[in-house]
Amino acid sequence: MQHIVTDHTLIGNTRIAHGVHGEGAPVVLIHGTPSSSLIWRNVMPPLVDAGFKVHVYDLLGYGLSERPWDPEVDTSVTGQVPVLEGLLAHWRLESAHIIAHDIGGGVAQRLGVFSPERLRSLTMIDVVSFDSWPSRRTHEQMQAGLEALIKAPDDAHRAHFRDWLFSTVENKDRLAETALGAYLDFISGPVGQGSLFQHQVRHYDPKHTMEVVDRYAELSEKPVQLIWGADDAWQVVDWAHKLHAAIPGSELHVLERCGHFAMEDQPEAVSALLIDFLMRRG
Repeated sequence: MQHIVTDHTLIGNTRIAHGVHGEGAPVVLIHGTPSSSLIWRNVMPPLVDAGFKVHVYDLLGYGLSERPWDPEVDTSVTGQVPVLEGLLAHWRLESAHIIAHDIGGGVAQRLGVFSPERLRSLTMIDVVSFDSWPSRRTHEQMQAGLEALIKAPDDAHRAHFRDWLFSTVENKDRLAETALGAYLDFISGPVGQGSLFQHQVRHYDPKHTMEVVDRYAELSEKPVQLIWGADDAWQVVDWAHKLHAAIPGSELHVLERCGHFAMEDQPEAVSALLIDFLMRRG
């Protein structure tokens, strides 16, 4: 599968894979877990065609970016914020339209609260918020200890997380025929399996969003849009309504027949909502 991150740069002595596409007003796309920038592959081209300059990257510890061997390197939601700030400096962007998914929403929330001047607008798609994460299933696994999952044979690991990824979508055939294999490859094998738990799962902690919950209303100083899958099994739609109520003036769009990975289930609808919002309020 062709990646949309095409370059690499050092941010804080760690290598980050990124890409810049098109010309126009700057847009930054932030993915979540357990995915990568690939989740934007069907959304980026329509944004470029609509006249936006799209900046995309893989979070530290994800995708094609570096997987730090040192466990002291912070790849949590909070730790990802200075990575984003470093990229904004690298791209020479004082501000941008931020579009974020899943835990990328936690990164965007913290950036918007602590550095509101960096946002032109904010779109959050099926994001974590409040204490909505980790999901009950993941929390139970974390409570039971991750050692067995870390040491599971590759076949068992891939089978487990294939089911996990299938639970993010309604259109399972579409995912299986497109990005499923790439997502699994990133979190499997000699590097990917350990990296998944070191850089992703062990940081599933709602403290990163709870620390800014009391300031969610401040995000309304810029245009805010929420897009949610009606069938999201990871961040159920009740969280969308709660977040919508916490950010005065925000827009909420709920997509039918759509799961947590909205950009896999409904890329055309997501793209249309993004372009319409940016044209109207950006």
